[in-house]
Amino acid sequence: MALSISAVVLLAVIVFLLVKKSGLKTGHMIVCVLLGFYLASSSIAPTINELTTNVAGMIGDIKF
Repeated sequence: MALSISAVVLLAVIVFLLVKKSGLKTGHMIVCVLLGFYLASSSIAPTINELTTNVAGMIGDIKF
């Protein structure tokens, strides 16, 4: 659960910065948020969740 909350916060910050710094319009931001909600309730949601969990695990396993 901590991973998903961190990912949500990170993505929210990225979208906020895109709105403020890169010229992303507020309408685009709303479309991004709605897409996230619709993807979360779709049948592809478990696949996306598994993919992000695996990518986070791979990043966590990198030794510097």
